[in-house]
Amino acid sequence: MHEMSIVAGVLDAVTPSAEQAGATRVLAITLLVGDMTEVVDEALSFAFEALTEGTICEGARLVVNKVHPASVCFACGNEFDHDRFHRACPACGSYETQLTRGRELEIESIEVDLPE
Repeated sequence: MHEMSIVAGVLDAVTPSAEQAGATRVLAITLLVGDMTEVVDEALSFAFEALTEGTICEGARLVVNKVHPASVCFACGNEFDHDRFHRACPACGSYETQLTRGRELEIESIEVDLPE
């Protein structure tokens, strides 16, 4: 389950940033996750809940914004959306395509509680 290592990496980035900003706790973490990463949402949520226990992120809301795949065709220049399995160009049928989005795995935002 690579979701555990993904969440561990997210927490390794978020925790020091939140602490450095003087946050008392993290309220929400929003991730941008491409479909081509094959991250399983339920496994990500489970890992998040397990790994945040006893940390500044415990009880935080995990928001996952999905990014659906798109590619560009080298043969005709067509840009098109597709699913994980069908990357042939719908305009010309070429398989000479390059993924332009769908592999994202980024921290989009962090919401923290700051002391008054």
